[in-house]
Amino acid sequence: MRPSFSRPERLFVTGIGTDVGKTLVAAILTEALQADYWKPVQAGLEPTTDTATVRQLVGNTRSRFHPEAYRLALPASPHKAAAAEQITIEASAFRLPATDNHLVVEGAGGLLVPLAPGLLVADLIQQLQLEVIVVSRHYLGSINHTLLTLEALQQRGLPVRGLVFNGDPNPATEDFITQHTGVPVLPRLRPETEVSAATVTGYAPDFRTWFGY
Repeated sequence: MRPSFSRPERLFVTGIGTDVGKTLVAAILTEALQADYWKPVQAGLEPTTDTATVRQLVGNTRSRFHPEAYRLALPASPHKAAAAEQITIEASAFRLPATDNHLVVEGAGGLLVPLAPGLLVADLIQQLQLEVIVVSRHYLGSINHTLLTLEALQQRGLPVRGLVFNGDPNPATEDFITQHTGVPVLPRLRPETEVSAATVTGYAPDFRTWFGY
């Protein structure tokens, strides 16, 4: 049986840049909500894909993993990876998977990554009408990148469900971001030397509680 809920969550996971922990957060959300998972565009197939990674990290039997709309071999910006295969990514190709379950959608890179000429990740979020989870990792310049991401979402009228800080606490950075934006903050991700299904299972209860399930 599916979990009982009044309205299924429809979440889009984006990051303030590359390698900030987006896939790990997507896996935790998928496990916490026993949600379905979808990666609309996969750019880079070796050594594995994000869908395959999340499938390995998620332990529940309710989640379904929906096929990508585009699977591209080159590990690059989607518009470049598509051009390398003489493909143009079309907005009309993106339709939410048919499911009555919670759904976690993982983006490619950051909010303004190009999918095709005139088509950004932000446009995809708007088209699919999803709430956004932003993943931030601390590094020199991350305050700027986080605020720019949140401001771009606000200017486009895209709803931000929450922000995840990935890494050791940095009160000066985190307090400024949260006070400046008022964005809700999800449970923190600690530095992880190795990520496994047990890692995801360990985080899942706190994330599930945050969502009220």
